[in-house]
Amino acid sequence: MTQTTWKPHAQHGELSSKDRDHLPESAFAFSKQRKEPMTDASHVRNALARFDQVDDVSDAEREIAFENIKAAAKHFGVEMTETSWKELGKKPHTKNPSHK
Repeated sequence: MTQTTWKPHAQHGELSSKDRDHLPESAFAFSKQRKEPMTDASHVRNALARFDQVDDVSDAEREIAFENIKAAAKHFGVEMTETSWKELGKKPHTKNPSHK
């Protein structure tokens, strides 16, 4: 089993870029990249939805991020049906108009 790096953080609600800059790495799904902050249930759902949009991370980093999401989901009461990060993928499923 992969060790999680996520830890609950007191910040809730909308995060400004300044707020996000002050979060510890342990508040993010992808901690080293500081991608997908998870400070409440809404942010956990966003991390799940955007998991496949995070670029330049290894499969091992995706595994840790998935474990982080699972820990945050449990903490904030977010139901997950996925049992592996591979169910979320590593390539965006929908076309992002900003990526040409």
